Amino acid sequence: AANNYDAVILGHSQFERIPLSKARQTAFIQMQITDIENEIAVLSEARGERISIKQLELMKKKLTTKLQALNDATVKDNTITFEELGIDFLCVDEAHNYKNLALNTKMSNVAGISGASANKAYDMFAKCRYLDEITCGKGITFATGTPVSNSMAELYTMQRYLQYDTLEELNLLSFDAWASTFGETVTAW
Repeated sequence: AANNYDAVILGHSQFERIPLSKARQTAFIQMQITDIENEIAVLSEARGERISIKQLELMKKKLTTKLQALNDATVKDNTITFEELGIDFLCVDEAHNYKNLALNTKMSNVAGISGASANKAYDMFAKCRYLDEITCGKGITFATGTPVSNSMAELYTMQRYLQYDTLEELNLLSFDAWASTFGETVTAW
């Protein structure tokens, strides 16, 4: 924020300590709640599995609680926010460390698919969405030698980080739409 550096190298744990502004976090959580509400509406209309709807409602409740905690939180430290740093490009090494990002799906009992999200993955996703907004989708590079280790859901997660707007244009933001286009569920030894 104070100088015009060409590059700043941080460890993953330090990167997580740089918060987005409260307003941006609030808008990001609200966007996710809206996405979940839309998924619930689609599943309800299609008479989807009740268990899937309950999982989505649980995810919505967790996000609502997170939003409430954010709004109720008092500022402890007067820290600089991610937006104030002037970052316009992010190169993430060992990007597979961020594969545990929650996804909405009606699929159940499929290995590697989880509705839970690691905080560091959630933080990275929010910062990627911010950079997409200010750079028109040209501000993020991920490097990893292990993009997919457990399931195709990890590939979908990487696309959400790097190609969110493209997935949105193709109407493939939901994992189920993406999976029906690019994959198939197979039971095998």
